[in-house]
Amino acid sequence: MKVLRTLPLLLLCLVIAAWAKDRTPPPVEPATSFPAVEVHDSEKLAIAVDPYDTKEKEKLFRVDYLSHGVMPVRLIITNNGDTPVSLRDARILFETPSGDRIQAAEPEDVERLMTLKERQGGKLPMPNGLPPIHLPAKDSNKKIEADFDDFEYGALVVEPHTTRAGFLFYDVSQLADPLKDASLYIYKLRNAKGGELFYFEIPFNKYLQSRSSQMK
Repeated sequence: MKVLRTLPLLLLCLVIAAWAKDRTPPPVEPATSFPAVEVHDSEKLAIAVDPYDTKEKEKLFRVDYLSHGVMPVRLIITNNGDTPVSLRDARILFETPSGDRIQAAEPEDVERLMTLKERQGGKLPMPNGLPPIHLPAKDSNKKIEADFDDFEYGALVVEPHTTRAGFLFYDVSQLADPLKDASLYIYKLRNAKGGELFYFEIPFNKYLQSRSSQMK
């Protein structure tokens, strides 16, 4: 009987463990391990981008961002130099083929993109002209905030011989094919003396070409 009583608890623990494992960020690897990378040898700095543009990759998150026009992009920065690199003043923008530059979204920006039905809850129609019953609203806002807490890129400094990684979220809801001919534009990175480093412009086409070759 004791064994039977402990089975539900064991199953619950396994479910929680599996859920937690699904929410574990990917291992941090050097930027040069990714197809979409730009390397500045003179500054000993490499930056890569890895878009989470498929349902399979997006399972990491609590929210289906892609269906709401939000593109999660993993940013990977490797500093192979002997001095730190500062991102305190950095600008990291999604550059469209037409040259428009999109700032990374905050949780409240993503929440605004959610449909009115999702934010306020749906309505259950009633017969004979009776007022509709309001269904409970989804807890999307809390899930978005939790995803940002867990996964958003937050390192203001990349130490010597170190790789830092995390996600940025971009509103690409107005773009039919967000990644094609687009790039991630990064500037105002600074060295230990405060000097500005050369900008990075990483084409997403590098990622698309790699993904296409893997599917053949």
